[in-house]
Amino acid sequence: MKTQKLYWAFTAVLGTVHLHALAMNLPWETPIYFTSLLAFGIAYFLYKKSILNLSVLNVKWHLVLSFMQLILLSIYAADLPSFMELVPFLIFIGLETVRQAGSRKLNILSHELQQFEEQRDHFNETFRIVRSERHDFLKHVSAVHFLLENGKNKEAKVYLDELVGGYEETNLSIKGERGIVAGALHQMYKRAQAAGISIVYDLDLPLSSLPFSDHNIVTLIGNLLSNSIDASEEWQKTHNEQAQISLQFYKKSGLYILICKNTALPIPNDILDQLYETYGITTKSDGHEGLGTKIIHDIVNGHQGYLDFVYKEEEFTVKIKVPAIR
Repeated sequence: MKTQKLYWAFTAVLGTVHLHALAMNLPWETPIYFTSLLAFGIAYFLYKKSILNLSVLNVKWHLVLSFMQLILLSIYAADLPSFMELVPFLIFIGLETVRQAGSRKLNILSHELQQFEEQRDHFNETFRIVRSERHDFLKHVSAVHFLLENGKNKEAKVYLDELVGGYEETNLSIKGERGIVAGALHQMYKRAQAAGISIVYDLDLPLSSLPFSDHNIVTLIGNLLSNSIDASEEWQKTHNEQAQISLQFYKKSGLYILICKNTALPIPNDILDQLYETYGITTKSDGHEGLGTKIIHDIVNGHQGYLDFVYKEEEFTVKIKVPAIR
């Protein structure tokens, strides 16, 4: 936060110099405090509206860009025609655009890389669980067989109920899904349960049926469920009650329909108006960058899909429709 404030202050100072140099060519005298207020006002507006993770851009590149911007100021010392003094200002704007676009792109790539590493871990963990269950299956059968042979039917039923319950939890996630998608679903299911949240998967067909790449499916589902879990955890802390999450997926009239619902605390209207449209807009507490919702929107939009969301009576619902075309 402090680094961003210093960055925008530095940018505002440079902007003041450029704007004042341009104002010198006007037929009337423009006081420097006016150009200063204008530059700092624009910088403050951009600071509040844009999301920048400057740390993802190497310090060397920040120094190079800043040095180039400082060199530009020397051009104003030369006796140039008035229209030529617009050139350094435009270059200054261009360099800032490169810095911000580069930082934003690298931030997104860093976010996706982190998700990929998490997805790999989820897949490995799910594969380990399935192997473990398969390895122990015959031992469980032998245990049940022993109980039944010794007339301990009640104990056998209890043992089976516990066994089936564990298998059903895994089966909910991996049923018909491709490996990496199953891993993401299983991990989110475990994360919600660990947080004491009630989570239900109501999937008429595998999510792997979506006409997306596995990477996009996992990114979409991962961000949807992660946002739902975060919001549900905050709701639970406030209300001291169990939060609810449901993920529904089915096909109707040539459309894949995905619906995610979760309990959530009230969301301000100004955030709702821009949610899923702009980077940096988030319903979460401090420390979150608001990347996930925009990434969801971009994936859906990139596949000619439709995304709608509504918040009503402390329940947030996201509904996604995607044409069933590959």
